[in-house]
Amino acid sequence: MLNSLFMEMIRYYHGDAAHIQHFVKVHAFAKLIGEREHLDENEQEILEAAAYVHDIGIKPALSKYGSCGGKLQEQEGPPVAKEMLERLGFEAALVERVCYLVAHHHTYTGIDGMDYQILVEADFLVNLYEEGKSEKTAAEVLKKIFRTDSGKQICREMFLVK
Repeated sequence: MLNSLFMEMIRYYHGDAAHIQHFVKVHAFAKLIGEREHLDENEQEILEAAAYVHDIGIKPALSKYGSCGGKLQEQEGPPVAKEMLERLGFEAALVERVCYLVAHHHTYTGIDGMDYQILVEADFLVNLYEEGKSEKTAAEVLKKIFRTDSGKQICREMFLVK
């Protein structure tokens, strides 16, 4: 089912290679970190689905507000994610948790699970690179945000953080 979601997200971002590339990279890091941190099968599936759809609110936010800041993504993303996940046949509990993660993926306090933590870390790994952030910024994010051993290792190695 995750591959169906992957293809649906490619269709959703039709013609927008940058956003497709972004969610693919976030998914790859989330999958790797989740597996290395030994998430159970259910939590891994939730994490991977959330990684694919985490920024799904960008399109409706841009359409409604002409802007797609993090809080607008969190506001506009869950209804779109819910419709897509339900249409593809995902179970209700997964849909609910994924929508929660979409609604909070730019909120870095109150992280309530490994799926949430890893999604945030994976998104930061990609955003730090895509936004051309400095080693100093990566070091600050590493200290403030990262909690998993795998995420920390990847961040240190990608950005040469000591």
